[in-house]
Amino acid sequence: MRRNTDIDIKTMLSREIEKAATQAIAEGVFAGELPEIFLEEPPQKEFGDYATNFAMQAAKNLKKSPRAIAEAIVNRINAPFIEKSVIAGPGFINFYLTLNWLGEEMKNILTQGVSYGLPKSMLNREKIQVEFVSANPTGPLHVGHGRGAAGGSALVNLLREAGCEVEAEFYINDAGGQIDNLAASVEARYLELLGQEAEFPEDGYLGQDIVYTAKKIIDRYGDKYLTTDKKERLAIFKELALTEKLAALKEDLTAFGVKFDVWFSERRLHEIGAVSETVDALKEAGHIYERDGALWLKSTEYGDDKDRVVIRENQVPTYLAADIAYHRDKFEREFDRVINIWGADHHGYIARMKAAVAALGRNSDTLEVLILQMVSLYREGQLVKMSKRTGQGVTLSELIEEVGKDAARFFFIMRNVDSQLDFDLDLAKSRTNENPVYYIQYAHARIASIFRQVEEASLKDALDFLSADFSLLTEDAEIDLMKKLGQFPEELKNAAKERAPHRIARYAHELAGLFHSFYNQCRIIGSLPKLQASRLALIEAVRLVIRKNLGILGVDAPDKM
Repeated sequence: MRRNTDIDIKTMLSREIEKAATQAIAEGVFAGELPEIFLEEPPQKEFGDYATNFAMQAAKNLKKSPRAIAEAIVNRINAPFIEKSVIAGPGFINFYLTLNWLGEEMKNILTQGVSYGLPKSMLNREKIQVEFVSANPTGPLHVGHGRGAAGGSALVNLLREAGCEVEAEFYINDAGGQIDNLAASVEARYLELLGQEAEFPEDGYLGQDIVYTAKKIIDRYGDKYLTTDKKERLAIFKELALTEKLAALKEDLTAFGVKFDVWFSERRLHEIGAVSETVDALKEAGHIYERDGALWLKSTEYGDDKDRVVIRENQVPTYLAADIAYHRDKFEREFDRVINIWGADHHGYIARMKAAVAALGRNSDTLEVLILQMVSLYREGQLVKMSKRTGQGVTLSELIEEVGKDAARFFFIMRNVDSQLDFDLDLAKSRTNENPVYYIQYAHARIASIFRQVEEASLKDALDFLSADFSLLTEDAEIDLMKKLGQFPEELKNAAKERAPHRIARYAHELAGLFHSFYNQCRIIGSLPKLQASRLALIEAVRLVIRKNLGILGVDAPDKM
C-alpha cells in the first residue's frame, strides 16, 4: 500500500472508523449522530498500535450497547494498513497496524528530509505574533529571562513548523520610572568614580553593570559631564545607558540562539501619541469613565474583578494604558492571534489585559498568555542564589558560560513553562546518559560516526536509502523505533496546539533512547547486505528526525562529541 503522505496515520484510521460506522447506519444496524472520534496509543503494545473508545461515546446517540457498536465497526473495517481490530473490555477497539505503513512512513521521512513534519492537511495557517522576554533594559538578563527566551524562541519555531506565519517580538520597556532610575543610577556611579559626592537614588540599580556603564562613559567622554546641567546630564545618560544596555541584551540573546523579528519601543508609543489616542478611542466608545480626576477602564464589563485606572489624577498614563495601546497596535498589524509569555508575577494582569482587548472590539480569546514559573539553580545539591563572580543573581551569560548554550536551552525547555524548574548545573555539564541533551546529541553523533565508517568501508551501495526493504526489520527494537518515528507528525501537531515545546524535548529524548536500545541490540555494519542497507536507512531516518527536533528547540545536532 502506498499511503497518502498528506494525511497522517491517525486521520486515516479515524476515517476508516467513520466509514464503517456510516456503512452500519446505512444498513440499518443503528441510527443517530456520530460523536467525534478520538484515538490514543495504548500504554502496553500488546493492546495494539491505537485504541478508541468511540463505541462507548456513541452508545447514547446510537441507542446500542458499546459492544454491539464496536462489533458493527470491526466487521466493516477492511483497510490494507490495518492487520486486525480487536474488541476489548466493554467496547474498546484496539487496532493493530501492518508493518507496511511503517515502511512507507520511513520512506516519507527519507524523501522529505528535515522538512518532514505535519502533512498539509494538518497545517495551521494562522498569522501569530509571539512576544517574549521583553525585559526592562536596565541590567543584564537573568536566568528567568533565559527560560522565557528559550521557551519563546522554541515556541516560535514550533508554530512555524505547524504552518503558522509567526513573528517574534521583543517589547522594549524604555519608558517610565525605571528608565529614569537607570539614568540616575548611572549618574551617581559616574560622579563617584570621578571623586564627587553623589546621592544614590532610593530605587536605583545596584548591579556592577551600572558601574561598568559609568566607566564606559568616562572612558569615552572623561569628566565632560561634571559641569553639565543635572537635567541635561540625566537626559544624556538615559540615552547612553539605554543604548548600551539594549546592545548588551541583544548580544546575550544572540549568543543564546534567540532572534527577534521586531524590537518594539514603548517610548515610541508615547511619542507618536498612540497611548492618548487609544484612551480617547475607548472613551468615545463608552468604555472609559472619569472618577476622582482619573480615567477608568470599565474592565469589569469584560470579566475583570474591578475597573482599572488608565490615566491617573495627575494625567500621567498608567502602564496598563501603554499596554492597551501596544495590543491595539498588535491587532492593527492584522495578527489572527497574539501570544504573550509573561513572568509569574504577571498572573493577575491577564484578566485586565483580556478585558482591554475585548474593549478594543477584539475577541479576547485571540490573546493568549503563557505564565513562566520560576527557575531555581542547584550545584552539588545546594540552591545557588548568587553569582560567585558578582555576589548578585546569576545572569544568563554566566549560565551559558558555565553549562553551554545547548544544555541551558534544553534544560529550560524540557519542563512546561507553567511548572517550577529546578536546574541542576552539575547534570547540565555532565557527559553522561543521565544528561538528557547529551543523550540526544550523542545519538545524533553516533549515527554520524556509523556513516563515517560506511564511507571508510566504501559501502556506498548501502546508502541508497529509498531502495531499502523495511519489511526486513522485524526485531522489536526496530519496530519500536519505526513506530516512534511515525508518531512525530502527531507529536508536532499536539505540541503546537498546546503551545508546549517541552513535548518536543520529551519526544526527542524518547526517540534517542529507542535508538540507543536498537544500536545495542541490532548489528548494523556487517549484517547481511540487504538487512544492513535497511538498518542504515532506518538510522538515517532517526538522524533526520532528531535533527528536526533539536532544530525546533534551538539546540545543535553535532556529528562528533
